[in-house]
Parts: sequence; C-alpha cells; structure tokens
Amino acid sequence: MSRDLFRPALSHNLELKNRIVMAPMTRNRALGNIPQDLVATYYGQRSGAGLIVTEGTSPSPNGLGYPRIPGIFSAEQMAGWRQVTNATQAGGSKIFIQLMHTGRIGHSANLPPGAEVLGATSEAAPGEIWTDASGMQPHGTPRAMTEADLQQVIADFVQGAINARNAGFDGVELHSANGYLLEQFLNPVLNQRTDAWGGTKENRARLLLEITRQTASAIGADRVGIRLSPHGVFNSMAPYPEVETEYAWLAAQLAELKVAYLHLVDHSPMGAPPVPEATKAAIRKAFVGTLILCGGYDRARAQAALDAGQADLIAFGRPFIANPDLVERLQNGSPLADPDPATFYTPGAAGYTDYPALG
Repeated sequence: MSRDLFRPALSHNLELKNRIVMAPMTRNRALGNIPQDLVATYYGQRSGAGLIVTEGTSPSPNGLGYPRIPGIFSAEQMAGWRQVTNATQAGGSKIFIQLMHTGRIGHSANLPPGAEVLGATSEAAPGEIWTDASGMQPHGTPRAMTEADLQQVIADFVQGAINARNAGFDGVELHSANGYLLEQFLNPVLNQRTDAWGGTKENRARLLLEITRQTASAIGADRVGIRLSPHGVFNSMAPYPEVETEYAWLAAQLAELKVAYLHLVDHSPMGAPPVPEATKAAIRKAFVGTLILCGGYDRARAQAALDAGQADLIAFGRPFIANPDLVERLQNGSPLADPDPATFYTPGAAGYTDYPALG
C-alpha cells in the first residue's frame, strides 16, 4: 500500500488530505482559559495539515496547571473552540482536541478559584513552574486522588469529549504522555499506590483504559486517539526496566478497544533519551490500527518511515510554529523558517500568528 506523505489517507474512517499531522504544542494564548479569535487564526493558518491535534486542553478546572492553557468544560470555552474548528475545517484539515489533565504538574496560582493540584500520590514534582502572578515557583504539592476523585476525573474526560464533539471537533486525543496525569498513573516509580489504581501494570493502566472505554462509548472509538511517550523523562518521569513490555501490552489493550490511532512521541530531538527502535517495533506489532510517529522528522525521514511501514502518519511539531504553510514548503523543498523560542509561551500575536507564509 502506497503511503506517500502528501497523498490522501484513510485512517479509521477519517479521510485525511495528506499523512502530515500537526502535533499538539502548548502555546499559552488562551486568556482566561478560553480560546479566542487569535487561537482560531493560528490553527486556521496551519490547515494544510491532514490532521491537526490541538494543544493540551483540560476537561477539568483541576487540570489547568499552566497559565493561559485552554479548557473544554464551560460554554464559553466550547464557543471559543467552535471558532477554531470552523477555521481549520474550512481549510480542509481534520482536527482532534488533545484532552490533557496536568495532574501534579501545576501550581495553585495558575488554577481557577476552587480548583486544586491533584496527583496519583502526594509527591510534588521536582523543579519549578511559571506563574503569571509570581514568576517561577516550585510545583504545588498535590493531594493524592481518592476513589471519588478518580471517578470524577473519568467523568470529566468523557464530558470533555462530548463537549469537543459539540464544538465541532472530529475527535479527541487522550494525553497519556509527557508526565501528565495519565502517565503519572502508568509510571511505577511515581505511582506507589497500594489500592486498585497502583501496583500491577493492569492497575496502573486502569485510569487510561477506563477513560478510553467510556470515551469511546460516548463518542465512538474511531473518534478517540491516544498519545504515549515510552522512555520519556519529561516532567520527572523515571525510567523502569519493564517499559518496553508494558507499553507493548498497553498497545494491545488499546488495539482491542479499536481506537482511532496511537500517537507515539520520541523526545530525543529535545535532549531526552531516544525511544529504542525495538520499543517502536513492539508497539507497532501489538497495535494493528493507525500509528502516528512524532519526533524530529524532516521530509526524508518521514517518507522513509512511511515506506518502511513503521507508521501510517507522521507528526511535525515545532516546524509548524514558524511555518504556517509547512506542508507546502515540505512538498516544494522550500527552506523552513526558524521559530523564536522566546515567544513559544508568551501571550499575544508575536511569535504566534505573525510568521509569514511563502509568497
């Protein structure tokens, strides 16, 4: 089967105009945690991608650990996201919202009134986090989630997915990577719980799998994707010997649920340990559905991975920041502009919607 990077693809009943995915990237432009006109312009500019996955978006006030990240739990947020889905779909892209609960990665200064930092345990994350109110601050100490908290967060994810569909999204991506809440439960070094949500791999994966099952039941399994980062160390995720076998097992469980795709991210281009090829191959073998690979790809590497059958779609992240017309540039062999890291997370249009397209 031909997997040309620039040709249309059919993925779990999702017809894409090409095999290029715009990866989710936190950009901190949602003032008041509501995506506004500027956010719609940003995504609309990048609608050359076959599939866009939005920045991490919390289904709960408790998951808004960073400043100016969006939610999907209020009517105002849904209305804001409707502008985004209209803009991207008008450009021919499909768009999934990434549902992300930050868990212990957060600070009370970044949360709305009444919200709190929650985690698999009460262990605070090392290091600091930016707050608009007080600059860099140590991560907040989380409250270990109770059974009631866990049932609530499951319901929050499901309702977030329903809200996303009502806002026009083609589907949702459950963020179980990068050291956020769902990976905090998966990681046995962090998750030292002795109840039904910790200990064995089955218990540690229970939160992700239960959210996946209930979300699939609510909006359809073919509307649900999952992001994973095996061997990732972002947000203090510690390595452990069983990572390859456990992620292959997890991929098989998700395959049984017939989810739309797995999105596998390798952070080695940003200095993290690489995901071994054996791990990628084990996940590819275990998961029979659509696989997206992400991590430092250029056109040549992307096409080579498709030709080798290692993936079905390829995600590009930071190249999309400074190149709103990235697909056209890749296809034409045009030079790529470099993004300005100083404006990755700042409010306003600078470094966000002011990068020019070719011509």
